[in-house]
Amino acid sequence: MFIATSVSTATIVLVGAVFLASCVEMVEALTIVLAVGHTRGWRSALEGTGVALLVLIALVAAFGPALVHVPLNILRLVVGGVLLIFGMQWLRKSILRATGLKSKHDEDAIYEATVATLRAVGDTPGRDRVAFVLAFKGVFLEGLEVVILVITLGISAHRLGLAAIVAAIAVVLVALCGVIVAKQLSKVPENLLKMSVGVLLVTYGTFWSGEGLRVRWPGGDTWLLFLAVLYAAATWGAVYIVRRSLESSGGVRV
Repeated sequence: MFIATSVSTATIVLVGAVFLASCVEMVEALTIVLAVGHTRGWRSALEGTGVALLVLIALVAAFGPALVHVPLNILRLVVGGVLLIFGMQWLRKSILRATGLKSKHDEDAIYEATVATLRAVGDTPGRDRVAFVLAFKGVFLEGLEVVILVITLGISAHRLGLAAIVAAIAVVLVALCGVIVAKQLSKVPENLLKMSVGVLLVTYGTFWSGEGLRVRWPGGDTWLLFLAVLYAAATWGAVYIVRRSLESSGGVRV
C-alpha cells in the first residue's frame, strides 16, 4: 500500500508539471501559428509546425535514452538543479505579473504583432518560406523548453514514456482548443498556470537535488506533496506581501 501511494504521488506531480508546462508553452506557440495561418495561408504554417514537432520528437528520442547511462545520483543532482532554475524563473515572472510589477502575457497582442510583421513582408511567389520559418521558429522555441522538462523529469522519475505521452496529449488538446476558440487565447489563465508549473518544478527540483545528495526524505515520494504545499504557500505569501507593500507605497506597473 505504501509503495503504491509513493509511486502514485510521484506520478501525479510528474504528470501535472509536464502537462501544465506543455499547455502554457503550446498556447504561446499556437498564437504564432494562428497568426501565420490566417495571414499567409495554412499550408506553410502547418508544414512549419509539423517539421518543428518532428525535430522536437527526434530530440526526445535521441537524448532521452542516452541519459539512462548516467549514474543516477549525478543525474538527479544535475536534473534537480536544472528544474530549480526553470522553476524559480517561472515563479519570479508569475509573482511579478500577479502583483502588477510586470504586465501579463497578452496573447491577443502577440497575435496582432505577428500579423503586422507578416503583412509588412508582403506576398512571396511559390511556397511561402516566411510563413514556414516563422511557424517553425515559434513551435520549436516554445517546444524546446517542454522537451527539456520531458527529458529531465521523465528520465529522473524513470517515466520518460509517460512524460512524453502527457506532453503529446497537452499539445493535441491545445491544438483542438485553438481550432475551437481561434484567437480568444487571452482568456486562458496563463499566469496561474505558470505559477502552478513553477511550484511543481521547484518541488521536483528540491526533491531530486536532495536525492542526488543522498538525502533521505521522510515518507519517500510522498514528501513531494509537502514540498508542493510549502512552495505554493510561500509563493502566495510573497504575492500578498508585495501587493501590500505596493499599496502602501503607491507602486506602479512596470
